[in-house]
Amino acid sequence: MNVVITTAGKGNSTLNEEVYRTAKLLNAQPIVRGTHSIEALMNQYEADILVIGKKRYTWYPLGGGEPVFFHPNGAMFRLKRLLKGELDSFVVATGLSEGMSIIDCTLGLGADSIVASHSVGESGYVRSLEVHPLLAFLVQHGLQTYESNVIEIENAMRRVNVVNANYHNYLQELDDNSFDVVYFDPMFTAGAIESDGIKAIKQVAFYEPITNEIINQAKRVARKRVVLKDHYRSSRFEQFGFVQQKRKTSSIHFGVLEVNE
Repeated sequence: MNVVITTAGKGNSTLNEEVYRTAKLLNAQPIVRGTHSIEALMNQYEADILVIGKKRYTWYPLGGGEPVFFHPNGAMFRLKRLLKGELDSFVVATGLSEGMSIIDCTLGLGADSIVASHSVGESGYVRSLEVHPLLAFLVQHGLQTYESNVIEIENAMRRVNVVNANYHNYLQELDDNSFDVVYFDPMFTAGAIESDGIKAIKQVAFYEPITNEIINQAKRVARKRVVLKDHYRSSRFEQFGFVQQKRKTSSIHFGVLEVNE
């Protein structure tokens, strides 16, 4: 991973403790921002740039594109609806309730993991995998530091356990029946409506195809069900035997594969 760490403000001639701490964690080079723009730093170091700001960390991938940063946008709206007693299609598909456990194999920016954490509560457990080390770090930091005026949202974020790992390899290492639910949200390429956050991480996302071997591992690890989120036209639902939960108002559907029935 080729990345340099710097401060947010142009003209900043000093590096704070947080920059050095982050650089050490990521085995990256800390640099003084000076008067340089992000583009100039990219050209000079030929590396991704991670900017340490007072309120958030922002990742600028080499070559341009959308900057990546953590914000629980979609999760906040969904949790507020759940707190009002409304349904969430992800929670319905996964069947999550107090005390259950789930492994989210595709963390992304963490929206589904946050909703899962709220649904399983303090007695439940959410582990979330992200293969890109910088994205895993960025989201983990956001989950632990983002402040919300809704305490349920903040508590849910703090309980998510992020692991930097490839789900293919990680699932193989788990014992049988390790989690109630195994969940996949692969980065689909069909024309679904996307948030700005999803557009940003698509440029750095991991696109390993889901295979029969991966699904078999997921079925071995899951006590109750394996859940797939995908575009409604995806062939993966039928290919792997998922029961597709059709939603007339959305191009994104969930598939459910019950295990140990």
